[in-house]
Amino acid sequence: MAETNRKYEGFVPGAHDIEGFGAGGFRFAGMSHRGSLLALPSGIRAWAATTPAEITFASLAPVLDEEPGSIELLLIGTGPEIRPIHPDLRARLKAAGIGVDPMATTHAISTYNILFSEKRRVAAALLAVA
Repeated sequence: MAETNRKYEGFVPGAHDIEGFGAGGFRFAGMSHRGSLLALPSGIRAWAATTPAEITFASLAPVLDEEPGSIELLLIGTGPEIRPIHPDLRARLKAAGIGVDPMATTHAISTYNILFSEKRRVAAALLAVA
């Protein structure tokens, strides 16, 4: 299979479900990545955030760079446990027409995959978990 041999260089075009996770990384599109991810309509990209404190408007800038209206819900996987999202960040995303739902990364992946399979306008910001 050609896809399993492609080199991952920080961005894979196109929307993909998350095939697996753990040990500090994720599997998607027949590839694997160690570290956090943004799963966006335009593609999956490496995300520099490693802790809930690094979930900021600046770190989520690629979400807002997506085509307007392409994301109605952003799921944020905050690591092993749910962590609240700063109210200012929530308000700024809402102003851009994007709802936000923080949850533990494991739950965010499951929810993302379900909504993705239903062809919903969903994206995910996922902190890697061990």
